[in-house]
Amino acid sequence: MQPEDRMGRRLLFTPGPLTTTRTVREAMLSDIGSWYSDSIQLVAEIRAGLVALAGGRQDLTCTLFQGSGSFAVEAILGSAVPPDGKLLILKNGAYGRRMELTASALRLNHVTLADPENKPHDPLAVHEALLRDPSITHVACVHCETTTGILNPLQKIGLAVERHRRSFLVDAISSFGGYPLGPGKDIDFDAGPIDHLAGSANKCIEGVPGFSFVLSRRKAVEQAAGNARSLSLDLHGQWEHLEKTGQFRFTPPTHVLLAFRQALRELEEEGGVEARARRYRENHRTLANGMIELGFRPYISPEHQSHIITTFHYPTESFDFKKFYDRLHSKGYIIYPGKLTTVPSFRIANIGSIGRAEVEGLVKAIAEVNAAL
Repeated sequence: MQPEDRMGRRLLFTPGPLTTTRTVREAMLSDIGSWYSDSIQLVAEIRAGLVALAGGRQDLTCTLFQGSGSFAVEAILGSAVPPDGKLLILKNGAYGRRMELTASALRLNHVTLADPENKPHDPLAVHEALLRDPSITHVACVHCETTTGILNPLQKIGLAVERHRRSFLVDAISSFGGYPLGPGKDIDFDAGPIDHLAGSANKCIEGVPGFSFVLSRRKAVEQAAGNARSLSLDLHGQWEHLEKTGQFRFTPPTHVLLAFRQALRELEEEGGVEARARRYRENHRTLANGMIELGFRPYISPEHQSHIITTFHYPTESFDFKKFYDRLHSKGYIIYPGKLTTVPSFRIANIGSIGRAEVEGLVKAIAEVNAAL
C-alpha cells in the first residue's frame, strides 16, 4: 500500500470498485493494440497468474471475459449446464437471487435451496436435496455473499456435491484473492468438484472494473462445447479462442488488463494472498471493534462473518442513512447502503488498498458524523 497515493482522494469502503494504488491507475496511461504481441503476452501473463493463485493445478485453465463478475457467472451457468441438465442454486442473498434471475433468463431448468440472509448454507441440506432429486446435474453457490458479508462453507458444500457426483459451480467474485487458495485452504479445487469458478478484476486483487474471469477444470470447459445460450458469453468459445490465438474473440478491455497485471504484481510484492488476507482480517477487526464501541451492531454472527464486507444494523429507528452517507462522503469516505430485504442496514467493506490507519480514520469520521445527526 502507498498511503501518499490517496492524499486528497476519497477512500472507497466498498467491495468493488474499491480503492486502488496510484501505480495500478498509472498502468492504464499506456495505449496497447489488441493484436500486437505485447497484448498477447499481457493476456497470457494474466491467465497464468490467475491459475497460479488458484493453486497452480495442471488441470486448471482460465478464461477472461469483458464485463463485470455477473458476466462470468452468466457464462458459467449458460455454458456448463447442458440442455438436458438441471441446476440447483443455493441462495442466501442478492447474488444467489441474481443466479436465479440469470437461470430464468437463460431458460435453464433450475430449482433453489434458499436460506435466511443471516444463515450460511448447510452442507447436509445440500446432500439431502441431491438425494431427493437425482435429476440435478449442477450445483451453484456464492462463496462470500456481499449482501451481508456472510461466508458460506465452500469446502463442505463441495464435498457434499462430490459425494453425489454432480458438478460444482462457484461464484467467488468477492472472495477470490482475499482468502487463501490451494490444498487445505478456503478455496480448494482439490476438495470438492469445483468445475468452474467466477472472479472479477476489481475485487480482492485490487484492479479496476472492466473484466471478469472463469477458472475451470480443463475437462469441464471442454465438455461445455455446444451448450452456450449466448454468443459473447460462450465459455467454451471464448476459452478455445484464447487457447488458439492468445486473444479475446471481441475487443478486449486493454487498459483494464494493464491495470490488472500491475495489481497482480503488487499482490505478489505484498506477500501473496496469505498476506493480503491478513491485512483484510486486521481491517475487519479494527472496523468491527470500533463500530461496536460506537454502538453499532453487526448483522452476521462472528463465526459466519467474512473479512470482505460487514453489514451493520441501523443504530436507531430514526437513523437517517442518507444524511449519514452524505456527511461521510463529504469527509472523503464512501460506504455502501444496505441490501437486505427486511432489515434496515448499511455495509462497509474491508478490502482494497486500505489498511488499519484508513479504517481507524473511517471509524473516527463515523463517530463524528453520528454524534452530529
